Amino acid sequence: MNASRILPDLQASLLCEDVRVESSGNFIIVGVISEVRVPQLPITAFKLCVFNRWTAGVGEFNQEVRLVAPDGTTVLRKSAFKFALKNPAQTTTNVSVFGQVEFKEQGVYTIEILIDEVMKLRIPVPVIVLPQQQGKPQQPPPPPAAQ
Repeated sequence: MNASRILPDLQASLLCEDVRVESSGNFIIVGVISEVRVPQLPITAFKLCVFNRWTAGVGEFNQEVRLVAPDGTTVLRKSAFKFALKNPAQTTTNVSVFGQVEFKEQGVYTIEILIDEVMKLRIPVPVIVLPQQQGKPQQPPPPPAAQ
């Protein structure tokens, strides 16, 4: 049996600060993000990256990555890629880069990864405002002077 089209598997998906490519072609993933802790809102993230590795598919595909606000419907950013896999042993890596992302409210944002309009993964990204410290932290007393 020769399959003409098999929907690929999402082998890996990570939200991170940056993705770099070495001269060997290998990827370096910088600053994997599980939550965003901030001193105040609104705040702007310089860059957010979504690293996706696809495998075990055959055919041509459309990947879409969305950053969705805590209301669950507002799409703040969207990225689309077209790619092809010739055989199930092949892999492809797509990196979506979202620049200047403004977080206006505290809550759980969501990264959605779709392939040909089929939802493959949702990554929750809580944005948490850290409580402000009241006053300055106390300094320990200086050591006694040597006599």
